[in-house]
Amino acid sequence: MASRAARALRRVEPPPRAVDWSIFALVVFEALSGVLSLGAGHPANGLLFVVHGVAGLSLVVLVGFKLHRVRRRVLDSRLRDRHTALSVVLAVVALAALGTGVAWVLGVEVRIAFWTLLNVHIGFGLLVVPILFVHLRARFRPPRRVDFAERRRALQYGAILVFGAATYRATETMGALRGVGRWFTGSRPLPPGEGNDAFPVTSWVADDPDPVDPDSWSLSVAGLVDRPLELDRSDLAPDETRSALLDCTSGWYTEQNWTGVRLGDALDTAGFHSSARWVTVRSVTGFRWSFPIAEAREMLLATRVGGEPLSHGHGAPLRLVAPNRRGFQWVKWVDTVEVRRRRDPAQWFAVLVSGFS
Repeated sequence: MASRAARALRRVEPPPRAVDWSIFALVVFEALSGVLSLGAGHPANGLLFVVHGVAGLSLVVLVGFKLHRVRRRVLDSRLRDRHTALSVVLAVVALAALGTGVAWVLGVEVRIAFWTLLNVHIGFGLLVVPILFVHLRARFRPPRRVDFAERRRALQYGAILVFGAATYRATETMGALRGVGRWFTGSRPLPPGEGNDAFPVTSWVADDPDPVDPDSWSLSVAGLVDRPLELDRSDLAPDETRSALLDCTSGWYTEQNWTGVRLGDALDTAGFHSSARWVTVRSVTGFRWSFPIAEAREMLLATRVGGEPLSHGHGAPLRLVAPNRRGFQWVKWVDTVEVRRRRDPAQWFAVLVSGFS
């Protein structure tokens, strides 16, 4: 029976180098698509999340082939070498990343400190990449055309992808049967509620400023504008309320009624140049994000949520409401709006260091 199973495994298993390089390719793809997904909040980006899930579950098969092939080298002390420990660490971290991702879809509730299981999945996924590159350096064997060129290889990889797609659908169905409602990004809904207490206070990286004094605070509208503005609270009397869904990369979402002024109205008052293409919204912490000007015009500078004044933790005195954007792009504690010709290149650095000063 065992020999029959071994023969069946050999028929569907690609050659060792093909398996190794396929694992490498899928891990890199999963890391890149995972990072991209953090900023993909529009439903039109839904396919990215599906492909990420299918690729991850296909990776399970390849990792299984790999572990089956090297099991003796790991279990037999006579066959181990100085790189075996790193290989074991890589396997553990990779399986942890895959396992936590599947568990999140199935609705498993586990928190580690303030991290959700989705955060843990992201952490393990990012950790896999540097370990894999170090492992690759130790075990490097260049790919060969012969390992990929046979017609049978297309059938093998097709079967692996079919398994990944079928398993992805099965996990989604099982999660739905368990009553796990999820947004297309994987985020779960919070219990119904309105106002500041209805959703958690979360901050990006080290963003945790002291409460902003509303009497000394002002909003600057500058850059490629005809009339630079300095607006205080009295200039930003809220005149519009809209419902918008806040989708946090921590793994939750909530739909709230936000009240404030249209960012487009502030831009029209300042008057922007014909060469303007981007709007950068900046926080008192230095955090900032850039948006195409047409999209930015439809965003809201909110002072209230659920009929209540924004609390400090939720961005008072002014927070950006950016529909179809992930939560970290809803800039809190806004003090500057800058009209630009190009996207602000320093925003990528700012998201890593904002708040530390």
